[in-house]
Amino acid sequence: QVQLVESGGGSVEAGGSLRLSCTASGSFVAVWTMGWYRQGPGKQRELVATITHSGTTSIADSVKGRFTISGDNAKSTVFLQMSDLKPEDTAIYYCNANIRTDSYRNYWGQGTQVTVSS
Repeated sequence: QVQLVESGGGSVEAGGSLRLSCTASGSFVAVWTMGWYRQGPGKQRELVATITHSGTTSIADSVKGRFTISGDNAKSTVFLQMSDLKPEDTAIYYCNANIRTDSYRNYWGQGTQVTVSS
């Protein structure tokens, strides 16, 4: 069984920074893509950023210039460096990964809370 575990969430004041991490563990052959989604109060879930095994990244316009995604293939870990945080960034952040065991499929972490005060 594959598990995704997130960490690094917390409460900060506007303008502050946080670094989220997500590590995949269990029995699997390969990780193709890892990324982050978020869901704020009363909002729909939205894609924040993704990174492939080869290092290709994609980031949402709403956080471009403030957030950076990176990964460590050897540790099956993805990071989300968040800077200049704004109150509208307040949300539960979920790690998502496309991982192959017998075949490629999506897995989700439990989520980590990020709260930005004004």
